[in-house]
Amino acid sequence: MTVILLNNKILILANKIKLMSSKDYKRITTNTLSEMKISGEKIAMLTAYDFTLAGIIDKAGIDVILVGDSASNVMAGHETTLPITLEQIIYHASSVIRAVKRALVVVDLPFGTYQSDSKEALRSAIKIMKESGAHAVKLEGGSKVVKSIERILQAGIPVMGHLGLTPQSIYKFGTYNVRAKGKKEAIQLINDAKKLEEIGCFAIVLEKIPATLAFEISKSIKIPVIGIGAGKNVDGQVLVLHDFLGMTQKFNPRFLRRYLNLSEKIDHAVKEYTKDVKSSSFPNSDEQY
Repeated sequence: MTVILLNNKILILANKIKLMSSKDYKRITTNTLSEMKISGEKIAMLTAYDFTLAGIIDKAGIDVILVGDSASNVMAGHETTLPITLEQIIYHASSVIRAVKRALVVVDLPFGTYQSDSKEALRSAIKIMKESGAHAVKLEGGSKVVKSIERILQAGIPVMGHLGLTPQSIYKFGTYNVRAKGKKEAIQLINDAKKLEEIGCFAIVLEKIPATLAFEISKSIKIPVIGIGAGKNVDGQVLVLHDFLGMTQKFNPRFLRRYLNLSEKIDHAVKEYTKDVKSSSFPNSDEQY
């Protein structure tokens, strides 16, 4: 009974996401996101890493699913996103793709698969697209990865950029604090965003930067800007699914809104199941052959 109620709660939440969409897009593409920006419709984006949850949020009407390198944290238990490999991200992406009928699926290029040179970046992107069936890839960084992005785009692979707090550079930053609070870094961020648009990125994620700066960038470029900790005046929002559902409890940034507390619900369900098994009340006569 507890599991049924839990599934119902997820479906109710999923339907709330679906109701937020103002136009019934049968399939989300990179062009769809451009149309949404022009029309003023916000873009809803969540991460997913497995078949079951990807299917639920896709059916609910989520616009974009990111198979993020955050799988390194929430799926594998690593402290940072750096350890996840290309093969591992392809495994997760393949699982997600098999479930998705409507959403645009974007896959992160893991740390070390594109920074060394543009040829390596292209090989990594092609491998993801061929082996997972993904629709696009995402890279972190601005001017320093332009050549890699250009080479990937030349192969016909859509690219989403990622600026601001870039988790793959956490040891360089030394902190997860808000980025681009100073004038110099803010100007660089604006220039990087314009450069990513110029070379052909179809969208940009801005992570953990001042809301006023994110708004300025969103107004200054024609491609969609999706924020995470970048305020409400951008073209869309993205959250990590496990944070969004309340499965993680130790991560509590200001920008995170938990729409469920699954950690608590799962804890209760497991305790009830354990009690029923030990008392021989599960299975009952109607639950056996």
